[in-house]
Amino acid sequence: MKNTSFKTLTPYLVAVFLFIIFSLVYFYPVLQGKKLEQGDITHFRGMAREVLDYREATGEEALWMNNMFSGMPAYMTSVKYKGNLMNYVDRAIGLGLPHPADYVFVYFLGFFILLLALRVNPWVSLIGAIGFAFSSYFFIIIEAGHNTKAAAIGYMAPVLAGIILAYRGKYLWGGVLTALFLALELRANHLQITYYLLLIVIFYGIFKFSEAIQEKSYMRFLKATGILIVAALLAVGTHITSLWVAADFSKYTTRGTSELTMDEQNKTSGLDRDYITDWSYGIRESFTLLVPDFAGGSSSGGLDEDSEVYDVLRKNNVPAGQARQFIRQLPLYWGPQPFTSGPVYVGAIVFFLFVFGIFIVNGRIKWWLLTITILSLFLAWGRHFMMFTDFFLDYIPGYDKFRAVSMTLVIAELSIPLLGFLALSRIFEKAVDKPFALKYLKYSLYIVGGILLIFIVYPALLYDAYSPADAQLKSQLARMGMPDQFIRSLLGALEADRLSILRADAFRSLIFAGLAFGLLWIWLAGKLKTSYALLLLGLFIFSDMWFVNKRYLNKDNFVRAARVEKPFQASAADAFILKDPDPNFRVLNLSVSTFNDARTPYFHKSIGGYHGAKLGRYQELIEYGISPEMQRLSTVLSRDPSQQRIQQALANLPVLNMLNTRYIIVDPQATPLINPHALGNAWFVHDHKIVENADEEIMAVTDFEPSKTAIIDRRFREYVRDLSFARDTNAQIRFLDYQPNHLKYETVSGVEQLAVFSEIYYEDGWNAYVDGEKVPHFRVNYVLRAMIVPAGEHTIEFRFEPVIYATGEKISLASSVLVILLFLGLAGRKLYKAYRRDP
Repeated sequence: MKNTSFKTLTPYLVAVFLFIIFSLVYFYPVLQGKKLEQGDITHFRGMAREVLDYREATGEEALWMNNMFSGMPAYMTSVKYKGNLMNYVDRAIGLGLPHPADYVFVYFLGFFILLLALRVNPWVSLIGAIGFAFSSYFFIIIEAGHNTKAAAIGYMAPVLAGIILAYRGKYLWGGVLTALFLALELRANHLQITYYLLLIVIFYGIFKFSEAIQEKSYMRFLKATGILIVAALLAVGTHITSLWVAADFSKYTTRGTSELTMDEQNKTSGLDRDYITDWSYGIRESFTLLVPDFAGGSSSGGLDEDSEVYDVLRKNNVPAGQARQFIRQLPLYWGPQPFTSGPVYVGAIVFFLFVFGIFIVNGRIKWWLLTITILSLFLAWGRHFMMFTDFFLDYIPGYDKFRAVSMTLVIAELSIPLLGFLALSRIFEKAVDKPFALKYLKYSLYIVGGILLIFIVYPALLYDAYSPADAQLKSQLARMGMPDQFIRSLLGALEADRLSILRADAFRSLIFAGLAFGLLWIWLAGKLKTSYALLLLGLFIFSDMWFVNKRYLNKDNFVRAARVEKPFQASAADAFILKDPDPNFRVLNLSVSTFNDARTPYFHKSIGGYHGAKLGRYQELIEYGISPEMQRLSTVLSRDPSQQRIQQALANLPVLNMLNTRYIIVDPQATPLINPHALGNAWFVHDHKIVENADEEIMAVTDFEPSKTAIIDRRFREYVRDLSFARDTNAQIRFLDYQPNHLKYETVSGVEQLAVFSEIYYEDGWNAYVDGEKVPHFRVNYVLRAMIVPAGEHTIEFRFEPVIYATGEKISLASSVLVILLFLGLAGRKLYKAYRRDP
């Protein structure tokens, strides 16, 4: 009996063992003490440094951060939610493997569980897990540092497994697994991926409901749905703090509704349409699902010495060394996205099996998977299929809160392999007769092979291989003094190389599709054992996808751990600023892309920064106030950099001055500009102007004297209705102490006055106190805080005290404990029954 049990467990143990081996071998440099250099993680270390340093110094969480965009909540940056015990469960499921091997292990494990839930043979499930996990996009996002996205993708499949089990009548296991894995999905904290998972689940529910109507199994459907709703509520409870603060924060970000009425045609109730659809996958570019470098691959790719570009360079007497250097980084990508790190490739064999599955998989599950695949493509096309995109933006709740619509292809990356391996399962379990399988196996080859042959024979059929990046390359070469004829020849050679890349990868995909076809044909003919067929098919899939992924994520992406831990080194300008004994000011860095910059926040409190969810009002201040002032200053610095002219320009920067911009970096290796007109941390004003709406307010702050006047929205005029605005020229406000969550001032004034604080106004959490007594404060100058300060000597404090954080943590802890106990109890009961059967 024990031997029988071990034999039953063998495929599962082998699967987990191989998942570990594949994950560690792919990322073997981590075993040498190296770390993956990820662009977004480098940015994260810059933008989160204040939060990380505060946690290390105090053991507390900084819920507010001042090192970027003049101040914003830290909720979506690096706050730890200690009440959520799923953090420990996540590490346990990843077996403590080093990052990023643990993400890939969860890719494998999650899809393996999903196929098992669909009653697929464990050996076929093992191959299916390989096919799913090695989808190129899943590795490209790891290279980019999109770790939360990778974690969320990994838990999509097991969430579906729990839901499928529940609707099959396994209510307890279905409900508990859904609660557990949905809790882990939410813990990953990538709401966009979770939103796409919700779309998948909704369509699955629609098909199951239609099944219930046809079979008149209403009670079974309602029972499963009810259990799943309870499971979802439990899962949400584990992560309620993060979800709650995110929902609150979202109202005030660029994802919320703007009060401005300008440019209304481009606005939605969330992000602007242009911003949402910036990264739209090309309609023709969608063939990357089958041909990896169909659109050239990466925006910055390399060619070899057999390329047409290298040949043109050498024929024009460019030295070999320079020619080799030139071809290392070229804009090989020629799709419509602004840039890309690589394609979405599901594998030639996986795609071939998907087409095969369309023919031989029956029932609603096929139509569900086909529907969400098509939905995924339509949504990913974004601006190239605007009628469909507009419908979702205008009528589907929540869709307008997310950008980069190309990300919806994660749905297809799940549905395509799922349908493909369900097809494989059917033929290996002999659920279809042999002539039927052979017939549609040939049809699948005709379709896939026919498409690939077209690209091999005539790759320019769909494209002229021109990229928008070519214009930039042309300008760059022209500035270098290159002759027009040479530039035309070089760009023509580049287009020819792009078509060669397409042709070569199409031929490669044809080989792998042909291998899969031949293998399955031989097996169906009874000339190959099932075990050998599965082994070879798994090897073919592995070989296809492993080497494509290595194009975009390989050992060259790993560096010394110290370089990752401390990604930025202080420049001469940084060192100069850091010598200032008073660190409570802001820095404007003109030497970088100011509002996509994580370097400056690593060292200073920055006017700019790097974050996908800036406060909406601050973004509008950037557009209407900060950016125009930056442009005016840059013009002066480039045309007339005399001290007198620079000082005049600095005095005429009302927005930057009210934001206490003391230093301006123009050249990182030179002494920064010192701005004597920065207004400091707080000041008294003696006049005010009431405006009717946001449009008037944003216009008013671009042309006023912030040291004298406060611009006040009419909603807050009651706070100054009885204020006399008497002056005390000897009045003072002194900044005493700074902590991210707690600001302290001392005031001395002979009369009651209006004080403006150079801190970003955020009503849901910041409370003001005078001598320990809570008092009201309000918004002025579009983004800043203000309050009436009584006469006399007083201590003023601002404390960030969001009630929802403290309450949420209690709910999160209770829900986490309940989910874990339910899972352990159910698993314990299962093991006990197994032991009783097989002592």
